[in-house]
Amino acid sequence: MTGMQARGWWRQEARATVALAYPLVLTNLAQALIPSTDVVLLGWAGPQTLAAGALGVNLYNACMIFGVGVMIAASPMMARALGQRSHNVRDVRRTVRQSLWAAVALVIPIWLLLWHAEGLLLLFRQEPVLARQAAQLVRPMMIGMLPLFVYQVLKSFVSALERPGWAFAVGAFAVVSNGLLNYALIFGRFGLPALGLFGAGLGSTISNSIMALGLAIVVTRHKRFRRYHLFGNFWKADWPRFAQVWRLGFPIAVTLGMEVTIFNAAVFLMGMIGEPELAAHAVAIQIASLCFMVPLGIGQATTVRVGLAYGRRDRIGVARAGWAAFGVTMVFMVCSATLMLAAPRFLVGLFMDVHNPVNAHVVHLAAAFLTVAALFQIVDGAQAVGAGMLRGIHDTTVPMAFAALGYWVIGFGTAILFAFHFGWGGVGVWIGLAAGLATAAVLMMTRWSRREKLGLI
Repeated sequence: MTGMQARGWWRQEARATVALAYPLVLTNLAQALIPSTDVVLLGWAGPQTLAAGALGVNLYNACMIFGVGVMIAASPMMARALGQRSHNVRDVRRTVRQSLWAAVALVIPIWLLLWHAEGLLLLFRQEPVLARQAAQLVRPMMIGMLPLFVYQVLKSFVSALERPGWAFAVGAFAVVSNGLLNYALIFGRFGLPALGLFGAGLGSTISNSIMALGLAIVVTRHKRFRRYHLFGNFWKADWPRFAQVWRLGFPIAVTLGMEVTIFNAAVFLMGMIGEPELAAHAVAIQIASLCFMVPLGIGQATTVRVGLAYGRRDRIGVARAGWAAFGVTMVFMVCSATLMLAAPRFLVGLFMDVHNPVNAHVVHLAAAFLTVAALFQIVDGAQAVGAGMLRGIHDTTVPMAFAALGYWVIGFGTAILFAFHFGWGGVGVWIGLAAGLATAAVLMMTRWSRREKLGLI
């Protein structure tokens, strides 16, 4: 192959990755906007309602993200099957059905746990009044977790077939519906009763149900998907495939859970340092989280592209899919890092009034946090896409260990050391987060680089 042909192949793979990734990025943003919309609307109801809502949403998200991790296993499994044979209908259908079985099996203990949300929050020494109010949000909201898991499985299905735009279209409609429903149910508009926190939870459950039902209609009616007959013989057991979903999905769930909980722990550390640091962290982490949606979406697309090549036993295709995605991710993360370094006050100003003297200290802290965030943009993108690359070749257990070491041993330990021992405060916490992400990124990319020597493909 000539150099020109090789460059053509790389450009083609990069274009295919971007085409698959951008609807997934938008879909991730849409999914994130549903609980975020709840928090914004609850803020209009008053500071106490907002505080209770934030507690409830954080507890809900911790369980939800773990469950989504298990559902993500469907994506590399289906991609591999389609790589082996492009019309592998039966194998794809088995994975979808047993992933849905896994969703039901997982959501039942989660429901039992969240039913006792008030008691859980009291164990974490939260205010009794806030804990009781948070439970009013969580109890109706937790019912919507099952349709959300169903939506996630079906999103993996349409993504494996490289048609993720349908998931975004359904998700975007649900975001708009969620905003209107929650506004009506929280404040009693459009002839509906004012249900406050309970109404917010109910509205989110309805919105998640709309997403699941909408995508279910698409996959059963659209000619590209309906030949898979995903819901036929749904009650037929397939224990080997069910076990395979859990073997691949459980480590993904634990990995995502450790990543989320380290950022939750950072909030706890900020609260120990001071209220201005906590407020500044809330602003900076929102900006960093929005930027993270891009490498997260690229990582999901990479899992599919690598998985298709893995199924074909195409080692060159596996390498090309992985490294092309890595290159695309690095380009974006360099741009986002440059923006954070060049215009931190502008970014902070999207969330608060930077000209109000009352906010001066918080604005200064948030800008300082964004400087550190700019430095870890590269490693954050690398660990996100690196995890996606390894999932494409069904490698999830060792990356789980990498996440534990990186996030909790290195990251949390460094955060405590710099924040409290060296007295760097909130900046020290962010340095710890950067150190944890960098460790995970280096370990995952090293493993990817040595995948053939390790016998992973």
